[in-house]
Amino acid sequence: MGVLEDKARARTFYKYLSQVYDRINPFIWNEEMRDEAISWLDIGPEDRVLDIGCGTGFATEGLLQHTERIYGLDQSPHQLSKAYQKFGKRGPVRFHKGDAERLPFADDTFDIVWSSGSIEYWPNPVTALRECRRVGKPGSTVLIVGPDYPNNTVFQKMADAIMLFYDEEEADRMFTEAGFEEFEHRIQQASANSPRAITTIATVPDR
Repeated sequence: MGVLEDKARARTFYKYLSQVYDRINPFIWNEEMRDEAISWLDIGPEDRVLDIGCGTGFATEGLLQHTERIYGLDQSPHQLSKAYQKFGKRGPVRFHKGDAERLPFADDTFDIVWSSGSIEYWPNPVTALRECRRVGKPGSTVLIVGPDYPNNTVFQKMADAIMLFYDEEEADRMFTEAGFEEFEHRIQQASANSPRAITTIATVPDR
């Protein structure tokens, strides 16, 4: 387990990263990648969307262009404080401080469950993916964006020491163990020299 796959360490990390997150993030996960991922979803204006690990609200901004029924969840109060500055505490987004492994929502609540740049910090990703499946309505879509496992051996060792990086085979295992039957993976990349993202689009099965 990487050093940042610890919830307390991750909160401390984001206490400082939140100050510069919106300036650094576009080098790894930019608007074009975000909007491309959103285009793979059929979001209607009445759809209820959960943004897990919403952070400062980068993905939330894109999702709001399609529906105003957005719920944002993050464990970092510092990231959420930045999101409040953008959207207000009682604006169009309903924010919750919480844990991806114990989502504070009822079964079958959401039409879309989205998470970008969060799974790499989950100590128990399969548990969190089961939670995504639980709160999604049968037939709804779960979209998860995480860091693709590097090809270089040196970078692999560095990645393993920091947080969760995974390839398509590992993604297959996690989503299958979480109870998903239909899913596909797509690779996204900001530039030829930037880290690759692995984006999984899964369908919530019938109960």
